[in-house]
Amino acid sequence: MSKVGVVGLGNIGGPIAANLVADGYPVTVTDVDPARAEAITGAAVVASVADVAATSEITITSLPTPEVVDAVSTEWAGTAAPGSILLDLSTTAPAGNRAISDRFRGSGHHFVEAPLTGGAIGAQNRSLVFMVGGDPEPAARCQELLDRLGRATFQLGPVGTGTTMKLVNSLLAFSCTWASLEALSLAVAAGVDVRTAVEVVRTGGASNFFIDRAVEGINQRDRPAQFSLALAAKDAGLIRDVAAASGVPAVMAAAMAEVLAEAVDRGLADHDWSDLVVMAEQRGGVELTIAPKAEG
Repeated sequence: MSKVGVVGLGNIGGPIAANLVADGYPVTVTDVDPARAEAITGAAVVASVADVAATSEITITSLPTPEVVDAVSTEWAGTAAPGSILLDLSTTAPAGNRAISDRFRGSGHHFVEAPLTGGAIGAQNRSLVFMVGGDPEPAARCQELLDRLGRATFQLGPVGTGTTMKLVNSLLAFSCTWASLEALSLAVAAGVDVRTAVEVVRTGGASNFFIDRAVEGINQRDRPAQFSLALAAKDAGLIRDVAAASGVPAVMAAAMAEVLAEAVDRGLADHDWSDLVVMAEQRGGVELTIAPKAEG
């Protein structure tokens, strides 16, 4: 089994590290919060990214921003053995990842991106979906790890394609959620209750993942943040930037960047993504709660 390092032990990295330890991998971990590292029972805890790199054949990173990914990759390359792989699971910028990959070619290292969907629950339950971009040989070396950690892995092409696909997926998720909340606000303002509006849309065929499933949890507020609105706003900004760089008109990308920036401005930055409903209620002057499904 490969010697594996994990840098960043939050809602994704922590469960991933614990699952790899459970599978028998020799795992070395570090985090800016030492308590998170100490919580990974069975892993070797070290003080720095450089220490992880020195002992790992594949280092997994799960980090909050492109700037942090870039800084960690630079520190990692200083002590990682030639041929080692940095496997980054973060949602970041395609251009930044390509720059890291190019830099690594000069130092004899490999960069593979594998952003994911499935969230903290998916990380815990090994049901993540990975979108991989990287050179074929190092990407193939990461396949066994990814297979253990998720339910599907898509090899999409060179570095940049995986991250772009993750941002495409996020644009659809963000847009469907906000369009659903706006539509339900219009229905409630006209006197139609949320449950009835949902059943009409489901029956009429204009549904989406939010109306089909997520709306059933719309009454829950102030959940512990598994994917914060601040991170969603960051991702929406990345989507807007990728659209601009590609020359593809993307009205929805620009709109979602504005919506999520407004959520942060309204003091919801540290709230879970599901609390976007709170902003919809504030904007529309409505209450978006759903009655239980009728029995039978």
